[in-house]
Amino acid sequence: MNHCSDDHCVTCSDEAVAVRVVRLRDGDLADVDVGGGRIEEVSVALVDAEVGDVVLVHAKEAIGVVP
Repeated sequence: MNHCSDDHCVTCSDEAVAVRVVRLRDGDLADVDVGGGRIEEVSVALVDAEVGDVVLVHAKEAIGVVP
């Protein structure tokens, strides 16, 4: 089943997608705004992200913070 509605998907894309952190959660997780009014949960275990930061996400894992 394909949950993606456009060419790129934060959960299954072959490339990193820039998204904004809207809420930090317990367990190194965060809610991110992926556009179009959609919020998804991703891991931020590998980065030092704060609410408002733009992070690069690949396969539901934040892999970098955009300066």
